[in-house]
Amino acid sequence: MQQLTNRSIALKSRPVGMPTEQNFEYREAPVQEPEAGQVVVRSVYLSVDPYMRGRMSDAKSYVAPYELNEVISGGIVGEIVASKSDLFKAGDKVIGMLGWQLYNVVDAKLVRKIDESIAPLSAYLSVLGLTGLTAYFGLLDIGQPKAGETVVVSGAAGSVGMFVGQIAKIQGARAVGIAGTDEKCAYLINELGFDAAINYKTTKDLGKALEEACPNGVDVYFDNVGGSVSDAVINLLNDYARIPLCGAISSYNSTDGDMGPRIQSKIIKTRSLMKGFVLGDYASRQQEGLTQLGKWLSEGKLKYEETIVDGFDHIIDAFLQLFQGTNLGKMLVKVD
Repeated sequence: MQQLTNRSIALKSRPVGMPTEQNFEYREAPVQEPEAGQVVVRSVYLSVDPYMRGRMSDAKSYVAPYELNEVISGGIVGEIVASKSDLFKAGDKVIGMLGWQLYNVVDAKLVRKIDESIAPLSAYLSVLGLTGLTAYFGLLDIGQPKAGETVVVSGAAGSVGMFVGQIAKIQGARAVGIAGTDEKCAYLINELGFDAAINYKTTKDLGKALEEACPNGVDVYFDNVGGSVSDAVINLLNDYARIPLCGAISSYNSTDGDMGPRIQSKIIKTRSLMKGFVLGDYASRQQEGLTQLGKWLSEGKLKYEETIVDGFDHIIDAFLQLFQGTNLGKMLVKVD
């Protein structure tokens, strides 16, 4: 293998509040030759996701925190440039949880081959990846929407939320989205088929706007954000409502704690189910989700949007933009 120079990004210090460039360190080193059973993967698309902020803290969570001074990892689609494994050859396209670096030298069993003829490579990090699967299992397994019910999703123009609304429509439910700009709300209604969408940043009375959008109450609330948005939705829960808890991005960079109304009495009165989940809970059913998502995609029942930032040097910029709400759909970095 021709000698290659690698670039990587390590976690230099743990952020307090919103991360900054100073929390990260860029490094350069030669790419090591693969050993038997290993492959060298050149990064093509790299995923940045809100959950990564939690891993930058050392607080106990459902996944181990990133170690200081080690390369940050996440979902990456790449190309095999060298292989010492019978499983892959140079030129194969693969996906895996790999390091934020130009090249990853890893055991071949840590990556999975993907087919560019089925969908663009970037789609395997969105509709056919973590975000599509999160929407699929969270909504259908926990939310269980029925025809005629009302499904509300916060962060609806984000990488998970846009699929939640579309899958709700496939199930025959009404889909109401909450997003942060008029342009995103228009996209949800005009392009994705949501029945209503609310701009929480400009709406003076979010509770009233939700009542108008949900005249029959809320049967399923897919929560991506937490905070005051969720406080408003929970006031409209119907009896036996279901709440899949996917994220709480409104508090990820908070240094003051996350305070809000007490919801226990509302959950008791409506006999609602609120359940947190992570995609790893459904690892054994991944192929089921990928098969169904792929079918809906091929039938034109699912649309997806991506915000793509160009260049390895802009990975941190792309990550920080997640907390400013600038992205429509999945935020990706095109490495080369």
